[in-house]
Amino acid sequence: MNSFGQFFRVSIFGESHGLGVGVVVDGIPAGMPLDYDDFSSDLDRRRSGAKGTTPRKEADLPKLTNGLFNNFTTGAPLVIQFENTNTRSKDYDKLREMPRPGHADFVASKKFGGFEDFRGGGHFSARLTLGIVAAGVIAKKLIQPLTIKAELVEAGGSTNINAAIDKAVEENDSIGGIIECRVSNMTVGLGEPFFNSIESVMAHMMFSIPAVKGIEFGSGFSAARMKGSEHNDNILSFDGKTETNHAGGINGGISNGNDLVFRIAIKPTSSISKEQKTLNIKTGEIDSLKVEGRHDVCVALRAPVIVEAAAAIVLADFMLQEQRIPRVWNEIKD
Repeated sequence: MNSFGQFFRVSIFGESHGLGVGVVVDGIPAGMPLDYDDFSSDLDRRRSGAKGTTPRKEADLPKLTNGLFNNFTTGAPLVIQFENTNTRSKDYDKLREMPRPGHADFVASKKFGGFEDFRGGGHFSARLTLGIVAAGVIAKKLIQPLTIKAELVEAGGSTNINAAIDKAVEENDSIGGIIECRVSNMTVGLGEPFFNSIESVMAHMMFSIPAVKGIEFGSGFSAARMKGSEHNDNILSFDGKTETNHAGGINGGISNGNDLVFRIAIKPTSSISKEQKTLNIKTGEIDSLKVEGRHDVCVALRAPVIVEAAAAIVLADFMLQEQRIPRVWNEIKD
């Protein structure tokens, strides 16, 4: 439920307005040097503050407990925690009776019998992606020389992202976006046929990121409009390099040595200050809702680093399964 991976296993915990959020990471090789500076860059990229992101400011300083000794991983599970220090839970009181359209408010209450922490979305909040990003920092080190780069290529249906955000702000609305991710220096042979293919496991992980509604690899849905002579990637060399990359670096569920390329679609955030209609659970009537509080206009703005982290976690798990990552760090570097 809250865990992912077989050999490189991550377990997230916490709530948006609880004491904090975090992650437990198991399967890290012993002897990996690790300190707080390793996390700074990626956590900064996820942090709010830019135009179109939530005004909520959190320090997001990682606290590393267990699994670390003298700034080296021990091989035991590593616990990474983040405190919540800037919450305004009163903004969510009304949502107990009037669930947000498009949000998990309604289904969470039904599934957990009303015992869930509803403040700030509780355990359904994108704040829990802090743990994914933190685990991704470790995974990125493990999968070297593989490198991952994700970027927002479209927002609100436009490649002019700034203009799209300005328009959404003006209209008191929100917008979604498309993120493209590319993994370079890929090796041949990661993934398994059928149920543990690169596509199926990567899609599983990507859909675990809040607000993700779709994924495509390589040419994706446009492949359905191509002929085989157009879509087939001509093989050029013994290392698997191809003339084109319509397959997105995957054949038969297994990496073929070309760049792994995929795109994900992120929906608009459900929390908007524009008036909406929803069920008033207390009265049983349809009522008007105008969401208060601090929310992202475009959650996709802060998502590229989350996508990178999620992809790195998947690839680290595959590489450990293939025994391409030793259990002691100095064996990796020697």
